[in-house]
Amino acid sequence: MAEVLYITAHPHNETQSYSMAVAKAFIDQYKQVNPNDEIVHLDLYKENIPHIDADVFSGWGKLRSGQNMENLSADEKDKVVRLNELSEQFIGADKYVFVTPLWNFSFPPIMKAYLDSVAVAGKSFKYTEQGPVGLLTDKKALHIQARGGIYSEGPAAQMEMGHRYISVMMSFFGVPTLEGLFVEGHNAMPEKAAEIKENAIARAKDLAHTF
Repeated sequence: MAEVLYITAHPHNETQSYSMAVAKAFIDQYKQVNPNDEIVHLDLYKENIPHIDADVFSGWGKLRSGQNMENLSADEKDKVVRLNELSEQFIGADKYVFVTPLWNFSFPPIMKAYLDSVAVAGKSFKYTEQGPVGLLTDKKALHIQARGGIYSEGPAAQMEMGHRYISVMMSFFGVPTLEGLFVEGHNAMPEKAAEIKENAIARAKDLAHTF
């Protein structure tokens, strides 16, 4: 049995969002193909995802200096504990499914905050004399992303920084495979939007059999 973290970063559900509609098709099919796997849904817009701020740095500093949790302020403790929960959950999972739209060439800010929360030395990577080394070498990941324009090729390709960022982070963590499932062009070609969506849903269902 595998544990799959289904990490969505969109304020809308599948009735309003192309990325969420395709992701739902994928995860529903995945459940049918892998009935014994555990799917844990993290809706980042509903979860408590602390930003790394002054409280967090202060709390971490106190703990590194040898102080215990009782010496942290209430805000420091709440944020540090929650960040630890998120990182432990992440390294404990077997597969990751990231779901995002492409907003202003990247993803919603809450996804960056989440990735910050799991980029922890000693957990997802470690420092060595040769540089950082990823520790999550037995995981696999999928990124489902909706793009209103065409970013897989052409002049806009170099402007896409959402999937590129997730790809860099997965490589940094040592995750050996990251697949991308992209829904693109529905805003640029509204007359083909329904066809684009249905084709992406079909690809998602097929991918669920091999992921």
